[in-house]
Amino acid sequence: MQLFYSQDLCPTDAQLSFSKEESRHIAKVLRKQIGDILHLTNGKGDLFTATLLSNDPKCCLVAIANVEQKKPLPYGLHLAISPTKLNDRFEWFLEKATEIGITQITPILCQHSERKIIKPLRYQKIILSAAKQSLKYHFPELHPMCSFKDFLEKQEDAPHQKLIAHCQGIEKKSLKSQIKPKGNHIILVGPEGDFSAPEITLATSMGYTGVSLGKNRLRTETAAIVVCHSVAYSNEA
Repeated sequence: MQLFYSQDLCPTDAQLSFSKEESRHIAKVLRKQIGDILHLTNGKGDLFTATLLSNDPKCCLVAIANVEQKKPLPYGLHLAISPTKLNDRFEWFLEKATEIGITQITPILCQHSERKIIKPLRYQKIILSAAKQSLKYHFPELHPMCSFKDFLEKQEDAPHQKLIAHCQGIEKKSLKSQIKPKGNHIILVGPEGDFSAPEITLATSMGYTGVSLGKNRLRTETAAIVVCHSVAYSNEA
């Protein structure tokens, strides 16, 4: 099944006109014909089944025949991660995390962060493409980048299991032991140089539990994928 996306779709809509870019893709690349069935989502959990009324490359039009509400992930995972120095590694993380299953992503600026400028519009396109490819109907939310301290303060009252993954030689618990099936989690993953000692101390003072991802030292994006997979796997039926 091929999934198309329109953020403006509502369950009450009877028709939808695609953008010029998407229309060209439907008519010229996929060569869809009038009467073909298309599947669409708004990224908010709705799956629309529609019939192609016009395959004009400049403006394809569909009639909505059915709307089905899909269940969200059985867990919540808000991952706060320091963007990697090499941008393609962070983009790889966004793609794979979306495919595996994640609900929120916040890029954070830490003391040891080497990348201080990000491309949110490009990141959003990567998430959109990965969500469509992996047939996700609830798209993860990408938040604006903020400082480590600001993130902790914004999430201070969030009723989540709060964890910080770091490499410091202090007491930590295994990530596996701290994951709560069907629970909501906020997990922090630091930059290539790890979180600084003051950052770890601050997070701990604000209710974050230090966790280990295993014996091996991992790259930032690898550590983030381990987190995503661990939470997803813990929620498998």
